[in-house]
Amino acid sequence: MQDMKNLLENTENEINEPWLARIRQLLEELQSDWSEKGLELVQVANGWRFQSRPEMKPWLERLTRERQPRYSRATLEILAIIAYNQPVTRGDIEQIRGVMVNPNAIRMLEERGWIEVIGHRETPGRPALFATTTQFLSDLGLTSLEQLPPLLQSMQDDAADELNIEI
Repeated sequence: MQDMKNLLENTENEINEPWLARIRQLLEELQSDWSEKGLELVQVANGWRFQSRPEMKPWLERLTRERQPRYSRATLEILAIIAYNQPVTRGDIEQIRGVMVNPNAIRMLEERGWIEVIGHRETPGRPALFATTTQFLSDLGLTSLEQLPPLLQSMQDDAADELNIEI
């Protein structure tokens, strides 16, 4: 929406709420027009995108033999801890998992664009605070962290106890 607004702002027309409402309406019309096709228009964290429908997966897999990167269980655990408890430090992650964090796992998630350093905790050593990115949300087809599946309550309680926080 911001890109559309920026595009239209450079014209003689002033961009205001009726314009933004019209843009939203047009996007919804496009979404409806594509509802019966192999592609769909969806809203994700960083805007709107066309993507293939899930039922097209078998056909698309025949076109390309590209393999998606496989992540270890430890890397996925680290990503989940960051996603559900952000912002967190490497020490927080180690405290929750009970084992040392492999720096390669953090680096891999940063290179993928799924996590980033958003600041530093004001404690000795000023450890980096990690959080997920809009790229992470977009790659999962989400618009916000609230759309992540809920954690089992026992897992939430364990994580909160480890970090000495209240949920």
